[in-house]
Amino acid sequence: MHTYENKFFLFLIVAASLAFGWILLPLYGAVLWGVVIAILFAPLYRGLCNATGHRRNLAAVTTLAIIVMIVILPLSLIGAALAQEANGMYVKIQSGELDLVRLFRQVVDALPAWISELMNRFGIASLGALQERLSAGLLKGSQFLAGQAINIGQSTFEFVVNLFVMLYLLFFLLRDGDLLARRVRGALPLHEQQQDELLLKFTVVIRATVKGNMLIALLQGALGGLIFWLLGINGALLWAVVMAFLSLVPAVGAGLVWIPVAIYLLASGAIWQGVILIAYGSLVIGLVDNLLRPILVGKDTKMPDYVVLISTLGGIEAFGLNGFVIGPVIAAMFIAVWDIYSISRQEFEADRGTT
Repeated sequence: MHTYENKFFLFLIVAASLAFGWILLPLYGAVLWGVVIAILFAPLYRGLCNATGHRRNLAAVTTLAIIVMIVILPLSLIGAALAQEANGMYVKIQSGELDLVRLFRQVVDALPAWISELMNRFGIASLGALQERLSAGLLKGSQFLAGQAINIGQSTFEFVVNLFVMLYLLFFLLRDGDLLARRVRGALPLHEQQQDELLLKFTVVIRATVKGNMLIALLQGALGGLIFWLLGINGALLWAVVMAFLSLVPAVGAGLVWIPVAIYLLASGAIWQGVILIAYGSLVIGLVDNLLRPILVGKDTKMPDYVVLISTLGGIEAFGLNGFVIGPVIAAMFIAVWDIYSISRQEFEADRGTT
């Protein structure tokens, strides 16, 4: 009888958990970032809590205000400026002021003969094909922007709702985070040591992935945008954001932007600008990735670089931008669970051998 009741109760737990996850699915991004930001700013909240005489509500509200001032508002302003700059570049492309075919032709003409022949052999340098692909791309872009314009009100409403949910949840996660962590630990059917290892791994990976990758992305994007602005390259802010996003992916990085731009500068006769960009990209932008990523990401997570790379790429492919956090966390949990299983099995075999 007890076995039947236990099985039925376990079924209820699984069913209720799946149903709860299902209703939260539309807001999973807000919930995810609420949890992530709460983990990142938990030390700040604890410091403020001690400074305010353990007045948890005041400490949580103060922490939330700091998060809005240093995270939410700057990102919103950058997003607005980026949208304006991207729209301006799109208008230039559509009006012909920015002729991509002509720019491509200049680069091809400046290349050595053997490279041009190789490109012609594979049809890469065909201007007719390039014109057709660019026209199709611009048409799809126009259709996409038109669809977004129609749904702009709904998209804005959804963004505001998600932002409100994230901030509302963040307040309670900051204020009651320690209590929630104890309840989770009490519900996990694992030994205390196993709980400590899993929760510690989860927290460390979140902090290392977000703090490390975000810091690297912001630095590389800012440095790339700065040199583009100094060299007079159009759309410096847009390219800075693109480089920042590419920097989230290990082993890919901002080089996918500044290397082709440097090649174009060299091919178009701007030799010293191209040389400066190559030197700056290799010695400054590249140095940030090579020095800081192993320190901020790989060292804390204790995951091999190739695991960080494939988990980040797979996470982004499966979950979009949120995947750069979800992917490494899943990989870290995978490694941690198998490590715990391996250690437990070795201890079991050792105990059985002594009996």
